[in-house]
Amino acid sequence: MSESKGVLKFSTRLGGILAVAGSAVGMGNIWRFPTQTGENGGSAFLLFYLIVIFVFGIPLLMSEFVIGRRSRANVGNAYSVLAPHSGWRIVGWASAIVAFVIFCYYNVVVAWVLYYLWEAVSGSFQDIGQAVASGTVSGEIYAQKFTEFIGDPWKPLLVLGITMLVIHGIIVAGVKKGIELASRLLMPTLFFMMILMVIFAFTMPGAGKACLFLFSFNPEYLTAGVFLSAIGQCFYSFSIGMGLVTYASYFPESVRLNRTAFSVGLMDTAVAVMAGLIIFPAVFSVANASPASGAGLVFISLPNVFNTSLHDYAFLNWLIPVVFYFILFVAAVTSAMFLHEVATAFLADKSGMSRARAAAVITVLGTALGVVSSLSMGIWSDYHIFGMNFFDFLDYTTSRIVLPLTGLGASLFVGWKMSRSDVLDELTSGGTVRFVWFPIFLFLVRFVIPVLILTVMITQLFNISLS
Repeated sequence: MSESKGVLKFSTRLGGILAVAGSAVGMGNIWRFPTQTGENGGSAFLLFYLIVIFVFGIPLLMSEFVIGRRSRANVGNAYSVLAPHSGWRIVGWASAIVAFVIFCYYNVVVAWVLYYLWEAVSGSFQDIGQAVASGTVSGEIYAQKFTEFIGDPWKPLLVLGITMLVIHGIIVAGVKKGIELASRLLMPTLFFMMILMVIFAFTMPGAGKACLFLFSFNPEYLTAGVFLSAIGQCFYSFSIGMGLVTYASYFPESVRLNRTAFSVGLMDTAVAVMAGLIIFPAVFSVANASPASGAGLVFISLPNVFNTSLHDYAFLNWLIPVVFYFILFVAAVTSAMFLHEVATAFLADKSGMSRARAAAVITVLGTALGVVSSLSMGIWSDYHIFGMNFFDFLDYTTSRIVLPLTGLGASLFVGWKMSRSDVLDELTSGGTVRFVWFPIFLFLVRFVIPVLILTVMITQLFNISLS
């Protein structure tokens, strides 16, 4: 059936997989994963992360897929459809609202990436690199440039507006002609360009040291704290608790949920590892560069690294930053359009608005809160909420409080509220395929995953360090 008749579905299994993969693949993979890996000993973190994917990430993805396709409703209504007249609807509402809130401040950072992409294309980084090489300015110019940009009252807002228009256009085009088509174009492009960047990175002097850092076994970092960091990264990277239920409601009946979850997890992890294989050789090729620099890794350290290592090769010194920031922007946009869709679908359903009008409302409101988030790091930086600027406050409350609770809700709902027969029916596509791992899956979502989520949440909220 068509979208015009009110039934929204991805047209193909591949389109659905790429759309969900796009929702998961974002700056959490290309920015946060290398930073977390750098802070937590490289190989040990990677080992824990691979374990976490199978015992935590993929089962939670499957749980959200089960809820979405079984209900055929957006996340805000899915729990009410499957458990009418119950308090479970709070989980759905919270998931839709948190997706909108994250959309508002996430796009501020997406806009930063767009600005840096423009700076790379225009050759601005080359000019700065030549000034640094000649001794006219010091290497601190990169940090100064970033600080001046985010503190500017107009530049971040201009690129934020452009970013919002790009995402709005995709959402208004619809599920098939917008989200699915964009995912089928952008995700293969992302993988292709990342593979090219990995090949180039392996020609850099620091490639050998980077591989040792990522893949040599370092038992010193096999601690409970690093394991919990891997869980937190998986939660963030897989977009758990943010409304994947909505995308799953668009899955055709032919989609095998367990295989889709595995495919998404594999693609998401592949992008994260490739990001490490791109960034770490570059970082280890330059003296005094750190692989654990947070936001500075992308917006301060890497421009310096690219210019330092490539200043003798004019074309590569222009091309590599352009490709890198294009990759980062593509990944960021696929996640942002997912967050927009979750909020749009919920608003359209609850208000009775047309999809286009609901999308417009979300775009306008998202832009308004995005402006406040952006200015809170500039001219409004003196205004604080519980000691945090507005951007940091939104990030703290969503990532440390709401998302763990919505993820916990999805796990408990599938594990304890839904009937075993309904869950098994979805995981076996109506009994047409076998799912021999069902007892293990049920044990994980009932007991293991809730304990892990609560542990991560408590340690984050109370800053408990586990060595």
